[in-house]
This record gives sequence, C-alpha cells and structure tokens, in this order.
Amino acid sequence: MHFAHPWFFLLFLAVPVFAWWMLVKRRASLRYSDLSFLSRASNPGPWLRVIPVALYVLALSMMVLALARPQRGRKFEEVETQGIDIMLCVDVSGSMKAEDFSPNNRLYVARERAKDFIARRAGDRIGLVVFAAASLTQCPLTHDKNILNDLIDRLDFGMLEDGTAIGMGLGSAVARLRKSKAKDRVIILLTDGVNNTGDIDPITAAQAAASYDIKIYTIGVGSKDEVPFPVQDPVFGRRYARVKIELDTGTLDRIAEITGGQSFLATDAEGLKLIYDEIDRMEPTTFKVKQYTVYSERAGAFLLLAVVFLLAGALVVAVFLRRVP
Repeated sequence: MHFAHPWFFLLFLAVPVFAWWMLVKRRASLRYSDLSFLSRASNPGPWLRVIPVALYVLALSMMVLALARPQRGRKFEEVETQGIDIMLCVDVSGSMKAEDFSPNNRLYVARERAKDFIARRAGDRIGLVVFAAASLTQCPLTHDKNILNDLIDRLDFGMLEDGTAIGMGLGSAVARLRKSKAKDRVIILLTDGVNNTGDIDPITAAQAAASYDIKIYTIGVGSKDEVPFPVQDPVFGRRYARVKIELDTGTLDRIAEITGGQSFLATDAEGLKLIYDEIDRMEPTTFKVKQYTVYSERAGAFLLLAVVFLLAGALVVAVFLRRVP
C-alpha cells in the first residue's frame, strides 16, 4: 500500500486528545435542578460510554487514512533494447553420447551450458537449430526464455537420423537470421564431429553467413584421445568402449575466420562454461529498462468505513445512552 500524502498521518496525534476530551472533559449541555428522577432509571454501566468513543476514534482514524490517499499500484516495465539476434546451432548426433564430460554425456552438458548462457542474455532474441544427418529449427528467434529453455531440455538423441551435417545446420541458422533487423547477428555452432552428410558444405554455409554480416562462433567439444562411449551389447547389456571421435577443428577454425567470429575447443564441462562466458563478454547487449507504477486510489474504502463507524457511534448514543449528541 502506498500513501500519496503521508504527512496527514500527523493528524493521528489529535486522536488521543479527542478520546480524552470525549471521556473526561466533556460536560452535559443541559443542567437540571433536580436529578432525583434518575434514581429510578436503569444505569447502563460506565463501559457503555466507551463504545461510541471507540467508534468515533475509529471513524476519525479512517478519515486520516483517507486524507493520506492510500493507493495500490502495479509496476510496469518498458524495455528499449538494441539486443543481438543469436541462433544456437547444436549437434545432436550419436557421437554426442560420449561421456568424457563426466559424469554426463556431451549433449547433456551442452544443454546446461546453453541455458546458463541464455539466462545472461537479457534483451536478446535467441533461437535454436539442431542437426544430425539433417537440420531442424526447434525454436525461431524469441524473447521468451522459458519456452526456449523447455525446448533445450527436450533435446535428445534420435530426433533426427544419425550423421553430422554441419553445413545443413548452419544453413538453417543463416536462413533464420538473414532477414533480421538486429544490430548484430550471431550463430553459435556446437559440434563434436566431422561434416559427413548433407547437401550444404560448411564452408559454403559460412560464406553465405558472411554475405549477410552474420558472425559465427564455433565450439568443438571433446577430447582428441579415446573417450568412454556407451554401447548396448545384446548379451551383456550396456557397457562402455573406448573410442576415438574425430573432430574437424580445421573446418571450425575456417568457418569462424570467414565470418569474423572465433573458434573454441572445449575438452570438459568447465571448459565449455568458460567458452560461453567468453562469448558473452565479446557480444555485449545494450538495453534500457523504464519502470513506472500505475496507482489506483483506495481512499473511498476508508471513507466508507468512517461513515459506518460514525453511524454506529450515533446509534449507540441514541438507543442505549439516550443522549443528544
């Protein structure tokens, strides 16, 4: 509750004075020479005199609160943003099952780090493209981070036929950004493999991005050594094999170079977090937030209570005390 004129609360100092005057100092306005007839009248008790005074005090208090103009407000925000449009391009091929990012696989860690990055990008529009043997736009550019996070949580293996079509993923991301009016447009490509399928070559996709002034940051994930990979054995069930997954860092470097971005290599979960932190610093977003509050007046309710207390006090005086105010 907000009060527009709180200095009226000083009138509360008069409330105890008013109560003292009503109970102690007030005298009857009519004088009688003989009060013997009152001996036959029933005495309502001294406590009954306190009730109308209490009601008048409450009425006076409600009047003071009404004068202070109680208000209830709702806050609104207007965001003036010069944010960046960002497309996350994430590899969901089978090789992302490798569990060198202990204790989880590469895709799980990629999802969590992406959500951490999104949480820091206030004012930006962010979208999501996934790829394996083909590409799929999971989320177009949006300010709604909750929907985007929900879609990231649903990323899993088997969404697309297995394979690694880096060029197709980049092509879909470029298609989503090419008509954007944002000040800056960025693609963050995350993969752990080598382009081995698809109709678009990764370098061709990078050149298309550069023609639209779209910058690409590439993140290669995984170790160059053999890594634990889950295998479903028909006899022994789930087990782990040590495999070596090829990562084409040369192509990722070239993609970043063509578009004016930067290439990174993450060999563990902490390294991936640091890379997203670095990209966050390199691509700052500028936005202004205007806050304002719209108030609605609540004085009427207090005035209504004041009238109710006044009428109740007058009723007690007239009916029970039988006194002319």
